[in-house]
Amino acid sequence: MENTPKSGIQGLIENWQSDLIAAVSVALIALPLSLGIALAAGAPAMSGIFSAIVGGVVTTLYRGGHISINGPAKGVIGVILLGIAIMDDGSGQAFNYVLAAVVVSGVLQMLLGILKLGRLADIFHSSVIHGILAAIGIIIFAKQIHVAMGTHSESPSIIQNLVDAVVYLPQANPFVVIIALTGLLLLLFQSKISNRFFHLLPAPMWVIALSIPFVYAFNFFDEQTLSFFGKAYEVGPNLLLDIPDTITDSIIHPNFGKIHTIEFWTTVFSMLIITSIESLAIAKAVDKIDPYGRKTDLNKDLTGIGLSTAVAGCIGGLPIIAVIIRSTVNIHNGAKTKWSNMYQGLLLLLFILVLSPIMTQVPLCAFAILLVYTGFKLASPSVFKQIYNQGTEQLIFFVGTMILTLYTNLLIGLLGGLVLALVVHMLLARLPIPEFFKMVYKSRTRLIQLPDNSYDLKIRGIANFLGIIKVDKLVAQIPAGANVNIDLSETRLVGITYMDYLVEYLKTQRATGAEVFITGLDSHVSSSTHNRALKLSLTSATKLSHRQKRLRNLATEKGYQYTSQVDWNTTYLKKFHFFEIRPIERKYNCLKGSFDEVDMSWEIADVTFNEGQAFTAETFNTTLMILKLNTKIPVFTMEKEAVLEKLFDRVMAFTGYKDIDFEIYPDFSKKFLLMGNNEAEIRSFFTEDIIRFFENHQIYHLESNGEALIIFDKIKLARTDETIEFIEYGKKLAKLLDAKLTS
Repeated sequence: MENTPKSGIQGLIENWQSDLIAAVSVALIALPLSLGIALAAGAPAMSGIFSAIVGGVVTTLYRGGHISINGPAKGVIGVILLGIAIMDDGSGQAFNYVLAAVVVSGVLQMLLGILKLGRLADIFHSSVIHGILAAIGIIIFAKQIHVAMGTHSESPSIIQNLVDAVVYLPQANPFVVIIALTGLLLLLFQSKISNRFFHLLPAPMWVIALSIPFVYAFNFFDEQTLSFFGKAYEVGPNLLLDIPDTITDSIIHPNFGKIHTIEFWTTVFSMLIITSIESLAIAKAVDKIDPYGRKTDLNKDLTGIGLSTAVAGCIGGLPIIAVIIRSTVNIHNGAKTKWSNMYQGLLLLLFILVLSPIMTQVPLCAFAILLVYTGFKLASPSVFKQIYNQGTEQLIFFVGTMILTLYTNLLIGLLGGLVLALVVHMLLARLPIPEFFKMVYKSRTRLIQLPDNSYDLKIRGIANFLGIIKVDKLVAQIPAGANVNIDLSETRLVGITYMDYLVEYLKTQRATGAEVFITGLDSHVSSSTHNRALKLSLTSATKLSHRQKRLRNLATEKGYQYTSQVDWNTTYLKKFHFFEIRPIERKYNCLKGSFDEVDMSWEIADVTFNEGQAFTAETFNTTLMILKLNTKIPVFTMEKEAVLEKLFDRVMAFTGYKDIDFEIYPDFSKKFLLMGNNEAEIRSFFTEDIIRFFENHQIYHLESNGEALIIFDKIKLARTDETIEFIEYGKKLAKLLDAKLTS
């Protein structure tokens, strides 16, 4: 790993080029998204730009993060819509009242950071938060689908808006729909297009850029009627983005006239809770993908974001948070310090000054389709599947929170979801209410320092989201680098949010060089195989699944080593490109052996890893084989040609590798996508014998880190017969490689 970039002014001087280059890509994504988010929230378009500029400039001057990007995000849309709806008194000042709520929520957020209450966000149940975000996604979709269709729903009900989208489909304006569908196709397929020209700009900018020719073709600049299959449709300037001629004309000031009302404070606290939770969660997610392993000071970050939000509200901007997509783009484009955030804010200011005349030619439906796509992803079937995979009870919390939010508001949805989770925990624990809370708050959880300066953290009673603050105080007493055993054997219930906290602590402490283990869960059961799923202690007996028994029997029969225990130490796997950009949770069901005749050891294990970050992360389980070689080989990745799954597509996009074909072996080149940086070494390594081996055997995903290979098939757990095939395949490959490397 490179040396960690310096901070402050010295970091600015040393890294300004890399930070500026990354900021250009970020600003190109932020420009259309910021405008679209503001429009979706029912705010003036420039409100989103103000938020992005302030988030870039002001937040950078006082922040706890190192490489994240700040600005408006989709999570604020529902809050702003709520505020405008409940504070609209017919005076035309509804948005001004909301801006006052933005200022107050920013000030309160600053206080949370100053009082070091950033960890409070951890007590909110993760499935409840996902339910809130899914509701926000549905709200965005329900509102923006009408803009993308050229229709309009008068109903204040989100559900009725969705119904109206179907009812009004025959009335959709085809000239608007053509533009929206073109944008949607770009969003769906840009990553699949191989032509480099289409990767010069990020997908959102292409949606905006390619919508403008349609505006000229259909002449949206003049109020007129166009015919489509004999039916007349109206088009005109009302379908285009309307922004003031100068930035000063766009400034709107807050109105505190509603500060004494319940509606005002409902908006304030909804805004405060949603933005604080999302910002802190994303800050921790960005830390995971920071190539230098730096950690965000969450309290300082909360203070800085609160300050920026208050400033933005004073001039007409939306609430500011850390944003995951722009932060990820920032990292992958080589940003090294916090100054990239300031550059993207200044570039946005420059872009809006220069591009204002062009932006007024962009149709509203182009922005709408960006938000329709985003809204769908927040509440897509895959999100429901992801939550269900974490446990049936998590799906109940998720759906209950989502429905409650859609029929009431964000604040009631959040509080109602937490109450629902609490009631279900009580029912699962089978305890009277007084006893349940006693086991939460008076559980005798203790931290014990051992003679060798290691620690035992003995957690007892009910370990759910209500107990996180207490355990956080205990782990704060453990010095960096100290070994820790977290014992959960005396818990009655361990919630998923509590497990999230423990696993994050485990990773943080291990990053300091310590050994940390989570033990005592062998007698707990769960409704899901997900490693962080809610767990109940119902029996003291340790039971293996049928698959685990078969693996144990295989190990006994063949003389392999087998353990079903979870191994949280997955550092070695990060040496492979596939896992460089994917946080690995754990490995388990480990089967180990060696091919003695060629002096190579191997391990087959089930591995849990995440794809995506923060609230959009999806958990996958797969079985892979690690074949440790006895000499150096080239670094490369080999995958099935033309049938890449989405996970492999994404990793290839970040490796910078080039596809290597062998003209004299066309069958091999048709079957495999072979990629690597050092083409000459790879061509030398892939002799005729090795190429013929891969041609004539099952096709696996195979990757070298220079000293070992990982081999796996599809993203799924292997059956016992497939595990045996793994071993046989590895043995044949090991013999072939040994013959080549020793010849």
